[in-house]
Amino acid sequence: MVATSVRMSDTTAEKLDKLSRLTGRSKSYYLREAIESSIDQLLYEYTLLNEVEEIRAGKAKTYSLEEVKAELGLED
Repeated sequence: MVATSVRMSDTTAEKLDKLSRLTGRSKSYYLREAIESSIDQLLYEYTLLNEVEEIRAGKAKTYSLEEVKAELGLED
């Protein structure tokens, strides 16, 4: 496991402290849970944004619906 530091607003820190006190779990536990539960979604979203930028820049090939249908033998 890797250690890191996090900066957060006073309001968020107070909420984290309260959650930790109410449940008896460490603040590190909740920070780890929050990161692990959102990192996959963030990675997915930023990967899509990167792919959109590559398409807009002409660096990625796109295919029309008609081309895909023809390739798959699904033409009307």
